[in-house]
Amino acid sequence: MRKTKTTLKSRIPTYLYYCFFFLLIITGTETRAQLLQTDTAKAEEEKAYPPDSLGRRTPRGTVEGFLQAVASQNYTNAAMYLRLDPKLKKKPNRVKLAQSLQSLLDAKGNIFPYSWISDKPSGRTDDNLGENLDQVGTATINGESFDLMLESTKDASGGPIWLFSSETLGRIPLDTAKVAETTLVEKLSPKFMEKHEWGGVPVAHWFAIVFMIIASYVASFIITKLIQFILPVVWKRARRESTAGIIQSFVLPIRLYLAVWIFVVASRQAGISIIVRQRLNDVTVIVGLVAILLLLWQLLDFISNLIAKQMTHHGNNSGISAVLFLRRAAKVALVVLGITFILSTFGFNVTTWLTALGIGGIALALGTQKTVENFVGSVTLIADHPIRVGDFCRAGDVVGTVESIGMRSTRIRTGERTVVSIPNGELSSTRIENFAPRDRFLFNPVLGLRYETTPDQIRYLLVELRSILYAHPKVDPDPARVRFGGMDANSLKLEVWCYISTTSNDEFLEVKEDLLLRFMDVVNASGTGFAFPSQTIYFAKDTGVSTEKAGEIEDEVKKWRDAGSVQLPKFTAEKIEKLRGTITYPPEGSSIKPEA
Repeated sequence: MRKTKTTLKSRIPTYLYYCFFFLLIITGTETRAQLLQTDTAKAEEEKAYPPDSLGRRTPRGTVEGFLQAVASQNYTNAAMYLRLDPKLKKKPNRVKLAQSLQSLLDAKGNIFPYSWISDKPSGRTDDNLGENLDQVGTATINGESFDLMLESTKDASGGPIWLFSSETLGRIPLDTAKVAETTLVEKLSPKFMEKHEWGGVPVAHWFAIVFMIIASYVASFIITKLIQFILPVVWKRARRESTAGIIQSFVLPIRLYLAVWIFVVASRQAGISIIVRQRLNDVTVIVGLVAILLLLWQLLDFISNLIAKQMTHHGNNSGISAVLFLRRAAKVALVVLGITFILSTFGFNVTTWLTALGIGGIALALGTQKTVENFVGSVTLIADHPIRVGDFCRAGDVVGTVESIGMRSTRIRTGERTVVSIPNGELSSTRIENFAPRDRFLFNPVLGLRYETTPDQIRYLLVELRSILYAHPKVDPDPARVRFGGMDANSLKLEVWCYISTTSNDEFLEVKEDLLLRFMDVVNASGTGFAFPSQTIYFAKDTGVSTEKAGEIEDEVKKWRDAGSVQLPKFTAEKIEKLRGTITYPPEGSSIKPEA
């Protein structure tokens, strides 16, 4: 926790927050005035109408124009943003009504941030208020809150003109004394600071704003520190490293968001001028967005470090590289997303920029297609774990041991001691056979017998060969089978199918060798032999197969048949249990002693 805290402080000193807020206060209006009008859709929408000299074609233009007029104390122009009820016989004084609206907004009113107010001639169409109405804020009179609405009318050219609605103005008394109260700022400020103005606002309000920014952050700092101190006391789980890391990730974002909330509430309660507060509204939105992005940034750091630590513990170095790369990519995405939202809040049209960025991204993606493919392949290999470092596998036509899994390629050392590098994009899409997880080995030879072999000799071999499988301690009896599989051009086929209970390839080869030698002994004892693909020419002196041994085997099988003990088509469970473990392995005379 201490390390994270120190790093954040070293990167984002506290005084930078104050400078950030103050600079945005000073330059907010000027920045907005210098924004390029790049909104193509807006330009096309306004092409059909001549420009309005007061900028009332859109709801945002009406609000901005009204506040600029009252800031310069040009209430004659400010009155041009008001729509009086045409049914009234006696029209109220429009100038006094504009002054009363300003006094109401200063004391008990609030206007939405400019980024929330529509900048299109049609206004907002998704607010369920109708085509001609848009809400731009709220106000309170005599303890009753109501919405500040703009209403769209038509000028002589038929173009839209947005004005404060007659229904909203009907709620505002003409007497400014009834809506204006002595605010806290006015009570505490020296009179000379109230007389001197800057940007149409008394200097006292500007000093009060700076003080409130600092005080709000200090208050939120104290509150979050108290929560950090109390939480581990009342919640024991907060003392764990994982939980404490997540809590630490929330501290700074919550501190920023809480500071903004305290500042907004305090500025309204203190009676700060609506002109000043409106300049800061977009700033508060941006700070809230920065708090959310900062939370995601710190959670990303904590979670990725936690995963990297676990991968280090398991020795997965390639996984660590992938996690670090993904973390960088996610941070770049967060920065781009944050810049996009901030520019959009200030009024820039980011659609054109995003389109250009998308075209550039497509070109970049085409140029780095193989690199991206290999990276995605490495992520797939790390996530699915089809192979690990040290595994013996077959990938396509390459057989060997995996030495490393990198971000671009995987290296496999073959049996010839060469190293083959396979791009991860290709490896992730090819068929991989991993021999390392094998729990046992398949033993599946096919014994080809001479065509002179009699049926009883085959029956004898089936019984004796199965007896060997059931009796051998390294053969898994389920399943262990020997079947007469048919005849081909050169031989009669006996198919053997069983599993050798070992995970070592060397031991498997030893057991396989032992079983094949025993099979040869049994075949020789039966009086027949193994077939081979050749043509046999018989001479008169050729004795052929041993008729004596064949007769003995027939007698042996006849005894089994008479006793009803022919273990075909399968062995009985009692016979299998009786044979189990009766073969000595390693065989008698071997230098390796049998296992206990």
